[in-house]
Amino acid sequence: MNEICSLNLRHLGALTVIGRAGSMSAAAQEVNLSQPALAQAIGKIERLLGERLFDRHPGGMVPSAAGRIMLMRVERALRYLLHGVRLLRRSARMAPGEHLERRVTMAQLRALIAVESTSSYALAAERTGLSQPAVHRAVRDLQELLGVALLVRVGRAVRPTEAASRFVRFARLMLSELRAGMDEIGALGSGDSGRITVGTLPLARAIFLPELLARFTAAHSTASVAVVEAPYGELLAALRQGDIDLLIGTQRDPPPSNDVAQEGLFDDDPVIVGRAAHPLRGKKKLVLPDLLRFPWVIPSPGVPMRGNWERMFRDQGIEPPRLRIECGSVLIMRGLMLQGDWLTLMSRDQFMFERDVGALAELGEPGPALRRRIAMTRRSDCRPTPLQAHLVEVARVLAKERDQHVPSRRK
Repeated sequence: MNEICSLNLRHLGALTVIGRAGSMSAAAQEVNLSQPALAQAIGKIERLLGERLFDRHPGGMVPSAAGRIMLMRVERALRYLLHGVRLLRRSARMAPGEHLERRVTMAQLRALIAVESTSSYALAAERTGLSQPAVHRAVRDLQELLGVALLVRVGRAVRPTEAASRFVRFARLMLSELRAGMDEIGALGSGDSGRITVGTLPLARAIFLPELLARFTAAHSTASVAVVEAPYGELLAALRQGDIDLLIGTQRDPPPSNDVAQEGLFDDDPVIVGRAAHPLRGKKKLVLPDLLRFPWVIPSPGVPMRGNWERMFRDQGIEPPRLRIECGSVLIMRGLMLQGDWLTLMSRDQFMFERDVGALAELGEPGPALRRRIAMTRRSDCRPTPLQAHLVEVARVLAKERDQHVPSRRK
């Protein structure tokens, strides 16, 4: 993050002009810098990236392999910033302004993002390594430049306005593009380096995600993967603003947003689970009156599994029983079932190890009506790095293999 924030947005804009015009002098004139100053700025970017961005020829400047990557990422990044500025101004019923995005600085964006995520100038200063007055000044200067209020005080906290939250999302997407460019350039030599962040929900992280990560890291020895576990709403927000690259979990219907795309991986049939010594174990066919005799632990409303559980009863004309415990933690649910005659719905993946050691048991199948689709979710406009693209391809292959071996997974 620090490397990205050391980049100068004005100089990055000049990169795109050089790439388009093939001339240092044309770029210097457009961005209002002297040629020596611009040459020094480009040299600084090249040193930061560790790669030459342009090949100098008598007829002009031609992008190198690293230069082509960086130009594409910078152009996408600056389009995000431009869109964010225009969206912010439009929300205040103001004209777009004359190239306001060219006057925004990385320091201003860094300060605003830090305050937005911490709700505090003091914490933002600590996170960025800047002084508190410097954070105040950067945000104030950005507000004056854009002509729109960005933050409001709510008690002792500092909150972004609704329009500012949308602007920050595009600022984060801008940083995500620059980060992707740096990763791609870093991988030019080996093809392995880079970092991927994956958001995951309980079902995916039981078996599928560990298998996916093991296979992927075996093929990319120097790549790193960060796994983020959180409620679906938080993961979706992080995906939409570029903080995570891929989300794996239950497919949503309808799709949650028009700027993300879901790709189905495999189907999962939840089963009724209880402890191995549960009174219902061994019963040839479970009927709803049996299921009403025992307490259930099920996730809160809004989680797909909760809807499936309620539908299991209502499809038979029976209201679901009152829940004494609502919980989405698979760890807690498994532990609770070991303490008594509790019931739940789970994927077979989620209690495989407890089943194999004889602690928990599959008591019955609700049927295909409760089947759910497990999917990958990505941003619709995402331009994946080669590393990200390979992770997606490995996920597809693994899902296909899983579908071919579904019968062997059902004991």
